[in-house]
Amino acid sequence: MNVSKTAPVMDLLHRYSSKDVPLFGPEEEALIPKRWETRVEIEGDMGRYPFMYVGEGHNRIYIVANGEVVWTYDTGLGGELDDAWVLSNGNVLFSRMYWCAEITPEKEVVWRYDLPEGTEVHSLQPIGPDEVLMVVNAPTPQAVIMNKHTMEITYQHDIPYEPNSEVHTMFRRIRMTAEGTFLLAYLTRGKVVEYDRDFNEIWRFECTKPWSCQRLHNGNTLITDETDCIVYEVNKAGEVVWSYSEDDAPAWLGQVGKFERPTQAPNSTRKSETIGWQSCIRLANGNTVFSVQGAFGQAPQFFEVTPEKEVVWYLKNWRDLGPATHIQILSDPGIPENPGECQR
Repeated sequence: MNVSKTAPVMDLLHRYSSKDVPLFGPEEEALIPKRWETRVEIEGDMGRYPFMYVGEGHNRIYIVANGEVVWTYDTGLGGELDDAWVLSNGNVLFSRMYWCAEITPEKEVVWRYDLPEGTEVHSLQPIGPDEVLMVVNAPTPQAVIMNKHTMEITYQHDIPYEPNSEVHTMFRRIRMTAEGTFLLAYLTRGKVVEYDRDFNEIWRFECTKPWSCQRLHNGNTLITDETDCIVYEVNKAGEVVWSYSEDDAPAWLGQVGKFERPTQAPNSTRKSETIGWQSCIRLANGNTVFSVQGAFGQAPQFFEVTPEKEVVWYLKNWRDLGPATHIQILSDPGIPENPGECQR
């Protein structure tokens, strides 16, 4: 694979803090105050990387640069943010459970797709400059590629799934590989499967509750298990060649694994729910960055480990930031629109 040596977004960072960016965009929907806000001192290094991230349970997109929050976008209440990309043109592409959109740094909505009633989207990926890949959770789930300019569906295929299944818990991640195959993490079916374009199975790996998956440059697959709080690197033979669990994290880092959070639904009979790790990324330097929900104020949102499992960076900042589900390091090389270039 020929991976770009440049990080195109770095030349565009100034746009997010420009005077042309409104404090509140015309289609931005305000959130309630941060319920985890504790006004604690910042721990770790806020300025190690410029990054964009989103966090399930808090529908705000953040961009951090030069050690401070330079841009946010509130997407309103209800549903959840699970996947987002900063593109080479500086726009932000994101999934929003019942809809997905692309917005400029100036907070102009340039594309939006509202899903049919009874369906959900939790993951999407830019495919070239014009198209976007989505996994649509539905009674018959589908992989869909849409042209953002014409709204034409250029590819659509049913995904193998048991009938009469709960729509919400089907998938959290889809990724197209550099070879044009599809990786899908079956959230509550305990498997990650790679399919060809006709959805013939090529490869699979089984674990308890796979939330995310991505193909690495070395041909292995990185998988995050939410329930067990384990990240697996798995080769094509299905062998685990590297892993990191909450037991590997040093005690000084604090709680980074499973925790209980109050159920938000007002009529729910459940008092709390358990949540763990959801996604991580592999950097060009070989390190792995974990995004952590963070027990709503009790734990760091991000930490980075070397292949030898040494923690070389962490960030805990509940004064300025919220919970973390997925991060994009903007200084890491690779063209986001080229499948397989970014290991995320």
